[in-house]
Amino acid sequence: QVQLVESGGGLVQAGDSLRLSCAASGQTFISNYVMAWFRQAPGKEREFVAAVRRRGGSTHYADSVKGRFTISRDNAKNTIALQMNSLKPEDTAVYCCAAGSGIGTQATGVTLYDYWGQGAQVTVSS
Repeated sequence: QVQLVESGGGLVQAGDSLRLSCAASGQTFISNYVMAWFRQAPGKEREFVAAVRRRGGSTHYADSVKGRFTISRDNAKNTIALQMNSLKPEDTAVYCCAAGSGIGTQATGVTLYDYWGQGAQVTVSS
C-alpha cells in the first residue's frame, strides 16, 4: 500500500510559477513505482500531465505542458514534485499524484496507475 499526499497548490496569476509536492508513505518505497501527475479541470476528465521513471532520469510530458512543467523525484525522501512555470488560466485544475507498477513513463491512462493522492487545487487567474 502507498499513501500519497499532495501540497503546494494555490491561487496565482497567469505567468507565475508554482511548485507541487507529493509525499508518499506506506509499506513500500516509491522507487518501486513510476510516479506521475494528473489533473482534472471542472467538467472535464482527468488527464495525464507528466511521469518520471522509477529511478528518475526518463520523463514524459503532455504536449500542453511540455517546456513549462518539470517533474522530479527524490526516492530517498519518498517525494516527487512538479515545478510549473509560465502558468496559464487553462492550467487551472485539481492536480493529483499517482503511482503505478509494471508500467513505463509513456503510460498516460488513468487506469494504469495503482495509487492516487487526494489532489491539490491550482487556480490561475488571467
